[in-house]
Amino acid sequence: MSQEPAPAPPPDAHPHWNRDPATRTTPRRAPLLLRAAGTALLLDTSGPGLPRVLHWGADPGDLDIPSLRELADNLATGRAADPGLPDPGLPLLPQECDLWSGHPGIAGHRDGRDCHPRLTLDSVAVSAPEDGGQEIDIRAQDPGTGLRLHTVLRMERSGLVRLRHHLTNTGPTTYTLQALHTLLPLPSHATELLDLTGRWCSERTPQRTPFHHGTHLRANRRGRTGHDATLLLLAGTPGFAFRTGEVWGTHVAWSGNHLHLAERLPEGAGAGGNAVLGGGELLHPGEIRLAPHRTHTTPWTCFTWSDAGLDGASDRIHDWLRARPTHPRTPRPLTLNTWEAVYFEHDLGRLTALAERAHDVGVERFVLDDGWFLGRRDDTAGLGDWYVDPDVWPDGLRPLADRVRELGMEFGLWVEPEMVSPNSQLARDHPDWVLAGAGRWPVPLRSQVSLDVAHPGARSYLSGRLHALISEIGIDYLKWDHNRDLHEAVHDGAPGIHAQTLAVYSLIDELRSRHPHLEIESCSSGGARVDLGILARTDRVWASDTNDPLERQSIQRWTGLLLPPELVGCHVGPPVAHTTGRTSDLGLRCLTALVGHAGIEWDITECTAREVERLRAWSGLYKELRGLLHTGRLVRADHADPTCWLHGVVSRDRAEAVFVQVRLATTPQSTPARLRLPGLAPALEYDLRRRDEIGADGDDTGSVPPAGPVPPWWDRGHARATGAVLERIGLPAPALHPGQAVLFQLRAR
Repeated sequence: MSQEPAPAPPPDAHPHWNRDPATRTTPRRAPLLLRAAGTALLLDTSGPGLPRVLHWGADPGDLDIPSLRELADNLATGRAADPGLPDPGLPLLPQECDLWSGHPGIAGHRDGRDCHPRLTLDSVAVSAPEDGGQEIDIRAQDPGTGLRLHTVLRMERSGLVRLRHHLTNTGPTTYTLQALHTLLPLPSHATELLDLTGRWCSERTPQRTPFHHGTHLRANRRGRTGHDATLLLLAGTPGFAFRTGEVWGTHVAWSGNHLHLAERLPEGAGAGGNAVLGGGELLHPGEIRLAPHRTHTTPWTCFTWSDAGLDGASDRIHDWLRARPTHPRTPRPLTLNTWEAVYFEHDLGRLTALAERAHDVGVERFVLDDGWFLGRRDDTAGLGDWYVDPDVWPDGLRPLADRVRELGMEFGLWVEPEMVSPNSQLARDHPDWVLAGAGRWPVPLRSQVSLDVAHPGARSYLSGRLHALISEIGIDYLKWDHNRDLHEAVHDGAPGIHAQTLAVYSLIDELRSRHPHLEIESCSSGGARVDLGILARTDRVWASDTNDPLERQSIQRWTGLLLPPELVGCHVGPPVAHTTGRTSDLGLRCLTALVGHAGIEWDITECTAREVERLRAWSGLYKELRGLLHTGRLVRADHADPTCWLHGVVSRDRAEAVFVQVRLATTPQSTPARLRLPGLAPALEYDLRRRDEIGADGDDTGSVPPAGPVPPWWDRGHARATGAVLERIGLPAPALHPGQAVLFQLRAR
């Protein structure tokens, strides 16, 4: 794509300067300090190359130009005695010409030539967009290697930093791009790393390591974000936790192949330290070949800093997400998904009865899952044949959809557009639409292969069928699934993950444009596509295919590093979990699903009268609290007992809060650790009460029976204390049994 001319920089802030370092004279460019919500990013723009980052972290306060220059001068001369070290400060796109020996910001060549660009700065322009952020537009070029760079750096109102690059080939021949990454420096006191891993039904497992010399690289070659995706790669001060410590984190907002890295070198690198954090898209050999005048644009990479632990780092991301124009604004409807209720056994009478029972307990959105389309009696056939199966639905889906709407609920449908079953009419008619090399058939996984969405014919077919289904049935919501990794993905003879990812984005964007009312959930065999790239065009994610509440406690706890509760689907499953075989109390299942975008995935037509009553109570509780749950700050206590978790949501003005205490396992301690409730206003006095509407299995009193003696406030069901007392001293806790949970609500007096 073509590049627009850069706006002229204000002469006072950005005067011209001599580009020869040996003869550089004043006037010189003033340093740039971006500040928001306690975060600051300091850039040195005085050199001939790209701006150097001198500081990313705590806000030094409002500085006048002389003080700012003095700070920048001090940071720019702070180096070890070794004269062979590079200049302090990390360039925004570090290269070998910067004497940078770590992962390069850019890598590429023209048939082995022009592989070491030396970009010189053309212009720097600062603007204040209407959304309240700050943006720096940086233009640079290297005529010798035929490259032009346009970098956009944004400091959002929340203090989140976002970066992306646009690289244009200005040379006469094709330029093969191997890497184009975004990196920011870390200080020397960031000495520990935290990232996430996982597998199907056990996503978001944390792992912590020391940050030694060398590279900590998380490379993803799955073609989708992956069950083992780190979401955030974090570096921090020793022992950083949810509420304490200084942390720096990064996330690549991309749904295809990508990498995150933290790298520490022996020599000083920048910002007073010797380490970097960042990432970008991971490209296969030859995947991006830029013809003359063509431009490649990277995904956005997000950077968050906090001096208040992981919760502070999450706050910045959550605040930015909630400020987006596309963020869901309406109350998140209580959803029933039919998968674990009926699986593939579709029947109008049975599903109508399920819809009526769903309405009875307060459901607001009814989603028909897998099994409605041609030949789909199990998971071995039918993907790609997106027509309602007349053998199962002789009158189509309108009778069910119309009944759902008569009951006052929205109607949703499951689809998996990016996949095709070898046993399908589509695969038989169009084998050339499969994402594979010419004359080859991919190895099936889960009885399916990938459809080449970037193929014009395949894209046109998908667009037409999805549009027809939405229009003809009156669909309000799509559960958009993606059930396998992409292997040997080839589009038009070249590696195809990049093209596939952009094509899927474009397809979703088109559907949303044609159907503005439509909401879409990103599901990928559970939580394998959770990233800010897909969430730029969808309304929630399915965090995991497991509804086992104990598994979900951990999955949702760590998914919250990146996403606020309203974007995370959380369902009440049946008593015996489909994925683990574990039996769980309905109270635990309900309270686990409460702190998110809540729903049900269970054949509730078989529920007892008592279970229906408890589900109605839970539904009412969700509707009462979702205004707080979906706008307040997510807080996770650093509880003294690792077998007991305490988390909640505190309103923006700290006048209201809800907390859930969960006992995960037994503990050797005979006396439970006190409940210390974080995030409250120290000077406010709060009324705390236990919310017992859901009750416990086999219990008609509504209360959760503890495992041992209870403190007086628990016996009363309420307490009164200041925020300082509740957070710093805490309340004596009951000894819950493993698998029990309890909900507390607080209101300031």
